[in-house]
Amino acid sequence: MTPRRIDKPWGHEEIWAHTEHYVGKVLFIRAGHRLSMQHHVTKEETIRVSSGSLQLTLEGLDGEIVEQVMRAGDICHIPPGRRHRLRALTDVTVYEVSTPQLSDVVRHADDYGRA
Repeated sequence: MTPRRIDKPWGHEEIWAHTEHYVGKVLFIRAGHRLSMQHHVTKEETIRVSSGSLQLTLEGLDGEIVEQVMRAGDICHIPPGRRHRLRALTDVTVYEVSTPQLSDVVRHADDYGRA
């Protein structure tokens, strides 16, 4: 597979692996930008910060929204159904491994007007 770069309003993502069982991505988020507040119905993902730092907003089991700063080496698993958002505190590179449902995104809020 040839890696596929997809430009986003917040930076870009590179899909470097895509099979029927998993997807591997590298996300680059520019400082001050953030992804949608979103959840996935079935998609499950794990992220690891490679460089830089970000603020992760993640819904807990009780529905409470918790924010935490993640730095290089930090890892977080995001189960299906949990609202979450990444905001770059600096330019940040994030590795993401997920199940293959790439279009499984339910947006709750978006800075760029995407539905």
